Amino acid sequence: MTEVVLAPTSGVAHPLAQAPDPVFAAEMLGAGIAVESSPGRATVVAPIDGQLVKVHPHAFVVAGSDGTAVLVHLGIDTVKLGGEGFEVLRAEQDQVSAGDGVVAWDAAAITAQGLSAWVLVCVLDTPAGSIPGPADGSAVSVGEPLLQLPQG
Repeated sequence: MTEVVLAPTSGVAHPLAQAPDPVFAAEMLGAGIAVESSPGRATVVAPIDGQLVKVHPHAFVVAGSDGTAVLVHLGIDTVKLGGEGFEVLRAEQDQVSAGDGVVAWDAAAITAQGLSAWVLVCVLDTPAGSIPGPADGSAVSVGEPLLQLPQG
């Protein structure tokens, strides 16, 4: 059973409510956390073990065998870039282990284009506010525990 969601990237944690996007900020897709990405080129990793059910250059969804699904969205409005600045490392339907690289990107190149490089991590179909994250402003490191999921 999925118990822990790993940080898909390094940076500074913020409540999802602070995300510079109203859909994510309202946790309409699910509870989660926002990570203000560290500048520079980085590989964004799978936050849980499972299957990649959706893979786009700017976002991917990993579905665990227990039904847990986690969306990782790289930046805000980055879909406009049409994949420019992203390197997709895995394909839809691939099995991944937590910590496996999925997409490489350069957060500084995204911000240089006037876009936000916040990485939004949502546990899909969970009630808003149901998954507490690290304290606002906490440093997080890629591949380390980010969210503890409630069991039951």
